[in-house]
Amino acid sequence: MSTALTRLREVEAEILARRPEHAIVPSLERISVLATLLGDPERTCPVIHITGTNGKTSTARMTETLLRARGLRTGLFTSPHLSSMRERICIDGEPLPAEDFVAAYDEVAPYAAMVDAQQPLRLSFFELLTGMAFAAFADAPVDVAVVEVGLGGTWDATNIADGAVAVITPIALDHTAYLGDTVEAIATEKAGIIKPGAAAILAIQSADAAGPLLRRAAEVGATVAREGEDFGVVDRELAVGGQRLALRGLTGTYSDLFLPLFGEHQAVNAACALAAVEAFSSPVLARGSPVPPEGHPQAPDGPEPPGGDGLDEDLVREAFQGVTAPGRLEVVRRSPVMIVDSAHNPAGMAVSMAAVTEAFGFGTLVAVLAVSADKDVTGILAEMEPVVTSLVVTQNSAARSMDADELAGLAAGVFGPDRVVAVPRLDDAIEAATALADEAAAGLGPGGAGILITGSTTTAGQARTLLGAPGTREQAGELS
Repeated sequence: MSTALTRLREVEAEILARRPEHAIVPSLERISVLATLLGDPERTCPVIHITGTNGKTSTARMTETLLRARGLRTGLFTSPHLSSMRERICIDGEPLPAEDFVAAYDEVAPYAAMVDAQQPLRLSFFELLTGMAFAAFADAPVDVAVVEVGLGGTWDATNIADGAVAVITPIALDHTAYLGDTVEAIATEKAGIIKPGAAAILAIQSADAAGPLLRRAAEVGATVAREGEDFGVVDRELAVGGQRLALRGLTGTYSDLFLPLFGEHQAVNAACALAAVEAFSSPVLARGSPVPPEGHPQAPDGPEPPGGDGLDEDLVREAFQGVTAPGRLEVVRRSPVMIVDSAHNPAGMAVSMAAVTEAFGFGTLVAVLAVSADKDVTGILAEMEPVVTSLVVTQNSAARSMDADELAGLAAGVFGPDRVVAVPRLDDAIEAATALADEAAAGLGPGGAGILITGSTTTAGQARTLLGAPGTREQAGELS
């Protein structure tokens, strides 16, 4: 093992030794002190801040791709990761190289130690990574950072940044132990990322979620743009490898956009991302510095219009065509078709089931499920049951993963025992699902049976590695 790889492994171990990201102790004190010691790197560039229950990462990736297509140098902070911790911090669309990831840690670590000594609780895993991300973006430097909330909003470590644009994807019940047990309470927590004078881009929300979001926007004087009223999906149709869209933005309409992702929910994510970039790009719609100063090497050829003409349609078309979303209804193998998905709550599973039904139309769908024990597992199973023919329950390597036998008991109550098989190891579960799909395909013909591996980001990430999905071999070396 090379010296660089050895050091990366040491850094990862030191970060992982901290309080895990799901063990929330609400406070911005620790991360604020760290940021101050680092020179407040979160203030060195404008930020597009994204929260919601589902769709955050996909929306963040689309937003970053659109911004990069405009000639801006971008930072992207997302969570959780699929295969490598480095995925969380990207510059210009690429995860930090191992050497740069180690350098970011080495820059932040001495200050983190000072914070740890001063505070009742040490910085958590997520707080430290947040500090590393902002430091890396400042050092690059980037022209704009797209930042996904880790959990919630108000008390999330990323909320030390004042987003010029706040994007709220659909809100549903999840993480109720930390965010509240009603949609209204969760929305109130997530509304905290809407800052004074910002532009708030709101996906369609339930009445319970919309109320707190609109109240917060009114309180801080934010500009609000709502899907279905100010922007949205005009038309969508299936296409080979994805879908074709027509989107109405805040400042223009964009047609014949190919999005290489499946599902109506991804079309909505695309509309939100487009609106966010339009708002960011127009000084009439958002505060902050939408483009680099004149003469900056990354400055686009000409300024965007302040509203009415929209973004360049060819630029938007090219950007969406290049979007990727690993682990989001991602086809990783064919014959039989194997799809990996990160759905981990009932709302997410509902849209995934709808998308699989629409895009693939399998005669038989075999699902492999490994899910965290702290989720609404029965609700997840209920969304799967009408679509999934046979279910192979298993567990991933995470400490929170529900025991396969316990999951099988819950699944039998929803599916019936004859449709459920328990296999403790994920690799063996994939083999068992392949055998079931092959058996079904013999009577259905090519493409008649498919496999969906789902239940959590950890499940999706480990399945991608086992199946050799794009990028996993390079990430295994950690030096790409």
